[in-house]
Amino acid sequence: MLSLKYCRNEAEAEDNLHNAFIEIFTSIAKYKNSGSFEGWMKRITINKAIDSFKKTLQLVPVKDDDIRDDATVTDDEMNLPADYILQLVQQLPDQYRLVFSLYELDDYSHKEIAEMLQISESTSKSNLHRAKAILKEKITNRHSYSNYSLSHGKQ
Repeated sequence: MLSLKYCRNEAEAEDNLHNAFIEIFTSIAKYKNSGSFEGWMKRITINKAIDSFKKTLQLVPVKDDDIRDDATVTDDEMNLPADYILQLVQQLPDQYRLVFSLYELDDYSHKEIAEMLQISESTSKSNLHRAKAILKEKITNRHSYSNYSLSHGKQ
C-alpha cells in the first residue's frame, strides 16, 4: 500500500517496492537498531519513490490565485471507498501526488518535504493546495464516481 500512494499504478509500485527491498537488503548493516525497523524500511521505500520521480520530475509552483479554496465537504464525499480515493490520488500529476502523500498520508511537514524534493516550502504548500483542489473536483464529479461504481459492481 505504501508504494501505491506514491506511484501511478500497480506496476510502478511493484518496481518501486523491488528497488526498495534491494536497498533494504544491501543496507541492512546500516540499520542501527534505533527507532523502529518498520519506520526505517518505510523511509527507504518513500525515498526510492522520490528518487525515481526526481529523475524526470519538474516540480512547478502554482500561483495561489489560480486555486479556488472551496473546502466544504459533504457527507457523501466523506463516505467514499478507500480504493476509489487511492485511485484518485494515483491520477494526480506526479508533483502533486508526491506532496499530497508525504504531507497528508505520511505526516511529513512542508519543511521536510521541501528538503526531500529540493523545492521551497511555499512550492510544497502550493502543490498540496492544488492536489486537494484537484481531488475535491474529482470527488464532486458524480460522473467519475458513477463510472467507478459501475466498473466495480457497486450500485
